[in-house]
Amino acid sequence: MSVSRIKSIAGIAIPDSKMAMEATELLLEHGTEFIYNHSMRVFLFSSLNGQRSKVKYDAELLYISAVFHDLGLVPHYSSPDLRFEVDGANAAREFLKSHGVSKESVQLVWDTIALHTSIGIAEHKEAEVSLMYSGVGLDVMGEGYEHLSEAHRNEIIAAFPRTDFKKRIIPTFFGGFEHKTDTTFGNIKADVCAFMIPGFQRKNFCDCILHSPWHE
Repeated sequence: MSVSRIKSIAGIAIPDSKMAMEATELLLEHGTEFIYNHSMRVFLFSSLNGQRSKVKYDAELLYISAVFHDLGLVPHYSSPDLRFEVDGANAAREFLKSHGVSKESVQLVWDTIALHTSIGIAEHKEAEVSLMYSGVGLDVMGEGYEHLSEAHRNEIIAAFPRTDFKKRIIPTFFGGFEHKTDTTFGNIKADVCAFMIPGFQRKNFCDCILHSPWHE
């Protein structure tokens, strides 16, 4: 895998502690170049949003969260029956535990990863959670694009190319949970299934209520 390993870009230092570097090696070993570049952009966009908003955050924990946030999509970390966000969060939890990280920090990273697609919730939680949610939203859907300077945008994309991102990200998502589409019930990834599977029938919350075993 040919990837950029840069110490600093767009005024943001990329964490290079032993733990951060080991997390990066796991991403390089089990992920793809496409997911690696996306994850690096998410960290940088999240950090820039933090700078712009003058929010205090732990850069190392934010970085590790970005590294693991989509690893639940890859075979090595994918479970048969959990949401991919939870798979990535669980992988990060075990990684952090092996490094003796505090319970509070482990839980913070778990939440940051597990909630990164939770619209209407993540943005109201701790700084790391809300910042990574914003970084993901910027890279995937262009949310907050107007706040990203052209210089920073060009610098980051040159180092971590998007490589036809719009066309590739939906199949990449789907590839991570096509074997467990029920895990998309009640979340935005059901839209991915509907896009990728002709005639996909979403599980419906109202049907769950009306067809419950209760008699009344």
